[in-house]
Amino acid sequence: MHGPASHGWLLVALCAATGAYCLLRMRSHVEEQRRAAGGEALMGFGMAAMAVPAAVFTPPSWAWPGYAALFGAAALHALWSARAGAHHLHHLVGASAMVYMAVAMAVAPAHGGGHGGSGIPLVTGVLLLYFTGYVLLSGVRLVPVTAGGGAEAWGDRPELARACRLSMGIAMVAMLLTL
Repeated sequence: MHGPASHGWLLVALCAATGAYCLLRMRSHVEEQRRAAGGEALMGFGMAAMAVPAAVFTPPSWAWPGYAALFGAAALHALWSARAGAHHLHHLVGASAMVYMAVAMAVAPAHGGGHGGSGIPLVTGVLLLYFTGYVLLSGVRLVPVTAGGGAEAWGDRPELARACRLSMGIAMVAMLLTL
């Protein structure tokens, strides 16, 4: 992504921390947490990798098609899993947005196809509207949840999972704005 390096590093840190917490959630005793956490960890780490400032590292030309293939596979998995619940539709949109950004970066003339570039304004605008709405809705859902009675493990805390989803939504908006 292009833009100030300090913003890129903040985005990398946010996405990597979110991905790491999602890995912790994969150890949860709650099946729903485990199912969603793997895809969210992939998104967090993928977004962190894509957000590394171009001044520090310009990926080789094969990296963007690799990202597109990886997130294309994640989108197909989310599409298949969407039969079980609506949250997987969000994973489908997120993975598809990652494919879109990877393709836009691959065909970008700036930096020899590296960081930066431009997508199709209509698609970028629709994705920005979706993720902005998602961020606003996620923020409202962060209103304190009534405690269930016992101490929950870190991987089972619904408010932390919501906070991670919110931070990834904000990061997606930031990444789309630089496209």
